[in-house]
Amino acid sequence: MEQVVLSYGDSLLRSSDVTLLDAPHWLNDNIIGFTFEFLASSLSPSTTERVAFLSPEVSQFIKCCGSEAPEFLQPLDLPNKDLVLLPVNDNAGSEAGGTHWSLLAYLRSFHGFLHYDSSPGTNAPHARNMARNLNSLLGGNPRYQEEKAPVQHNSYDCGMYVVCVAEALCEQYCRGCNLTLQNITPQYVTQKRTEWKEIIKGLSCHSKASSSFK
Repeated sequence: MEQVVLSYGDSLLRSSDVTLLDAPHWLNDNIIGFTFEFLASSLSPSTTERVAFLSPEVSQFIKCCGSEAPEFLQPLDLPNKDLVLLPVNDNAGSEAGGTHWSLLAYLRSFHGFLHYDSSPGTNAPHARNMARNLNSLLGGNPRYQEEKAPVQHNSYDCGMYVVCVAEALCEQYCRGCNLTLQNITPQYVTQKRTEWKEIIKGLSCHSKASSSFK
């Protein structure tokens, strides 16, 4: 059986998942789910009440099972969040898969959705569908806007752009500053691949050390 590298909250990463952080690999649900869970756990308790990072599995459910989404999502208390971040995949089915990632963000201050796609236009139909399925839960008639996003210069970094943009939006919300993503360059994204591998390595070593003392 393949080696488990890290068990973190609801995330379970195996060696094949972590390998995807090396270029030129495309990130899968497991890696993006872990990064979102890690970013959420890094927030202060007061901020956690106002920001939601939804996993790829939950986001895919919202897209594919719109009629059931409001009832299923009630425990997440999304109507009372200031910022909700959702990874968008172009897979039309309910299972993991697809070929492109983008990020959908709900901002209460904007009263609507902003879609950040590193390959502009590619995931717009999927993001619009997801936003439409959340309308009844969030109340009123939220706006939808295709937002200018950092553009990927290759065919495999879309997932990393999702992670980087989500982290930046969360940080900017916490600081109360304007949303600007100019620092997310191809070089920055490549650097972040290495940083996330180091984060996973550190958590894995800490987990093993803690287990040895039990």
